[in-house]
Amino acid sequence: MMAGLAPAIAVFETRKIRKTCMPDTSPGMTREGMKTELFDFDLAADRIALRPAVPRDAARLLVVTPGGSPELNDRTVADLPGLLQPGDCLVVNDSRVIAARLSGRRIGRGGTEPGIEATLHKRLDGSHWRAFVNPAKKLAVGDVLRFGTAGKVCFLGALDAQVSAKDEGGEITLSFSFHGPVLDQAIAERGDMPLPPYIASRRGPDEKDRTDYQTLFAREEGSVAAPTAGLHFTQGLVERLRDRGIGLHKVTLHVGAGTFLPVKTDDTSGHTMHAEFGTVSPETAAALNEVQAKGGRIVAVGSTALRLLESAAGKDGRLSAFSGETSIFITPGYQFRAVDLMLTNFHLPRSTLFMLVAAFSGLDTMKRAYAHAIQAGYRFYSYGDACLLYPQL
Repeated sequence: MMAGLAPAIAVFETRKIRKTCMPDTSPGMTREGMKTELFDFDLAADRIALRPAVPRDAARLLVVTPGGSPELNDRTVADLPGLLQPGDCLVVNDSRVIAARLSGRRIGRGGTEPGIEATLHKRLDGSHWRAFVNPAKKLAVGDVLRFGTAGKVCFLGALDAQVSAKDEGGEITLSFSFHGPVLDQAIAERGDMPLPPYIASRRGPDEKDRTDYQTLFAREEGSVAAPTAGLHFTQGLVERLRDRGIGLHKVTLHVGAGTFLPVKTDDTSGHTMHAEFGTVSPETAAALNEVQAKGGRIVAVGSTALRLLESAAGKDGRLSAFSGETSIFITPGYQFRAVDLMLTNFHLPRSTLFMLVAAFSGLDTMKRAYAHAIQAGYRFYSYGDACLLYPQL
């Protein structure tokens, strides 16, 4: 069962879908933010999906309409064209996941060569990446890592990288011996798909994940985690949406491994988001503004598309071209500007993503939705089922 189902936030007034959301002093509120424990819940391991639904749009879809009758409606992703209206527009993230999980060993120091697992999460330039490593305690600045080729056919020489920086939390900066496209090829040859920890701890990545963990829209390389709401789309579903008069536009947000990090502070105000690079083209911004001007709704496919659109929106809700980093952290009380509906997967407890959906549809509503999903056997997380969320009343 869900933890802490008692009401935690006030009902907010809405004007259409553009909300002015100001938290009150309900239990769990602080002046700085909200207590992280409010976003906790229990989930049995057998609810975590280890493989995607086949076909992808056969995944279940929980339609969440706060205050509606019914508030929760069990459907499938294949039903999406009938759930939306002609003139609506989906916005998907076209970032492509790179094979960012590298296995190697430390070389050149002492008589041992301990094994090291590195997950690249942020490109700094043509030869430098930020990375999470395990075990971090085995590494110091100046160490050299050699990433192996076991079980792979590689056409380049050894891939070495020097630890050029290490922070107190164990995160490191790697300076690779290759640069630019050659480095990208070397990583692709040696790397595995960076499956989330809740999957990787139960099975290793395989060749099937190289296609399963990419969306239909994947084009711009740079993510180290999939924009998972997009995993539910098939070409047939896209065609049926188009035939229904529902548009589709693409934005790019390169998802970092920080998306998997739980909020470890007691209060949401103490959490710092990892910055991620994204772009919204002038043409896409203009097209989406026209959709809303004509009465259509913008449907963000996933938290990544939503966060990027909100970063590109002005106070009046109009979108502008955007290119840069965003570290926007959305929690209950946030005033949404650009997005009318949201398609998203089921997220981890105490995560920034669960906080985001609680901000969009209301914390109490989302706790009821997750409790229903658990009881009804929905599949959770990256390869799991999805929700179509309406904004809170």
